[in-house]
Amino acid sequence: MSISSALAISRLPSLPPIRCSLAVPLRFKRSSVVSLRCWCGPSPKMDSDSGASDKAFFLGLSTSSWCTGLGAVGFMETAYLTYIKLFNSDAFCAVAGGGCNDVLNSDYSNVFGVPLPLIGMVSYGLVTLLSLQQSRSNLLYGFGEIDVRFLLLAITTSMATASTYFLYLLGTKLSGTVCSYCLISVFLSFSLLFITLKDYAFEEIQKVVGVQFAIVAIILATLSNSYTMTMPKYFGSSDIILEPYETEIIEQSTPWTIALAKHLHSIGAKMYGAFWCSHCQEQKQMFGREAAKILDYVECFPDGVGKGRKMTTECTLAGLEGFPTWIIKGKVLSGEQNLQALADASGFASQDSSYALASKQDQS
Repeated sequence: MSISSALAISRLPSLPPIRCSLAVPLRFKRSSVVSLRCWCGPSPKMDSDSGASDKAFFLGLSTSSWCTGLGAVGFMETAYLTYIKLFNSDAFCAVAGGGCNDVLNSDYSNVFGVPLPLIGMVSYGLVTLLSLQQSRSNLLYGFGEIDVRFLLLAITTSMATASTYFLYLLGTKLSGTVCSYCLISVFLSFSLLFITLKDYAFEEIQKVVGVQFAIVAIILATLSNSYTMTMPKYFGSSDIILEPYETEIIEQSTPWTIALAKHLHSIGAKMYGAFWCSHCQEQKQMFGREAAKILDYVECFPDGVGKGRKMTTECTLAGLEGFPTWIIKGKVLSGEQNLQALADASGFASQDSSYALASKQDQS
């Protein structure tokens, strides 16, 4: 049977020898691949691809899709806060009392002079771009899969570390202040870190955990250094001596601001500040010339600031973290406050609403 088949094939005139020699191996190659798949099951390579596919999905979406979505949300949030910070506007805050604006105007809202929301916006933007690159969108040239995964891990680790540090500041240095934007950012940062780690096997995590600890140490040291560097100007340890000076208040007071200042004075509320503090001057300008004179303002550096010039004992005992600082009914309000927040904290708004109406009529 095999001999006759061979003779039949050799007598076919329409098939040139070259084509026949090329077609036969091709058939054998295809048949061998099919037989391996049918009888031997998936190859080891297919198993690894299948595992990678299972690992890449989280709640029905791939990890890159999750990171892209969460990164975009964080980018929009921090872009809005950056606009508020740079243009000195009031942020919309769902929590009463102006806690969001208190945090944005505090001494902890900048890192080495750079607005914190701007740093967050860049970080979330990088996460979004890298996640899109990971989903094979080819936005960034020259980045391989391993490079993208490592960069995502480094950035999300940095963001989660910074969020932990700022959460600590919110609970200690800015105690009593509620910031919904801060809490949203903390949630986004940790979610991005956990989703990024899901792409790593346990053996891979063991290899990069040392790098993560190094990143955590660097971020904590950088943030701590940023806020520690501002302390010498508060406590006068510099060799340069700055003599005290007065800044003229040019804004006029309204009946409402005068009434608020009298109310704050009557309940013993105090404003602690320094002559060189621009936020302190802006706070006084909000009240106006007449009302600012009624306030119980405590100058913490009446003799100037610099070598040999110390902060007053009253300010030292108050445990101030920055200027201005309000102490109203035992509650500490750090940073420049809007007048409505001071009215709410002192219980003035519900008592003297008639002054607010008179103030609006005068301004119109």
